Amino acid sequence: MKYMLLMQFSEATGDFPAISTWTPEEVQAHIGFMIEANGKLAADGELVDGQGLASPEQAKIVRAGVGGAPVVTEGPFPETKEFLAGYWIVDCDTADRAVEIAAYVSTAPGPGGNPLNMPIEVRPIMSAPAEDL
Repeated sequence: MKYMLLMQFSEATGDFPAISTWTPEEVQAHIGFMIEANGKLAADGELVDGQGLASPEQAKIVRAGVGGAPVVTEGPFPETKEFLAGYWIVDCDTADRAVEIAAYVSTAPGPGGNPLNMPIEVRPIMSAPAEDL
């Protein structure tokens, strides 16, 4: 079964200190942890994909307008206190394993080398609907 693990941060609660406040060594440790975690998941045959996302200031919200033409709203979005920082798609035998992976990646180091213990949302990826629908 495939699961999407969503790495979310909240600026309101201080879960994720702004990356601009981290030292270069802290950033390197964080990225190194993620590379190592992805490598282990790949070696175990569980990693389908995983990516970090650009900051919310680089986001665009797109809706269809008149005649389907794109209507684009660009960031920053001041009302947004939480944001999606990255994701993994994993293919595991059980939901418990997906939760175990989420708990592990939650411990990625942040400032001072301390674990961030960031929230990771675990969601099953739906399969196609039954043919009779």
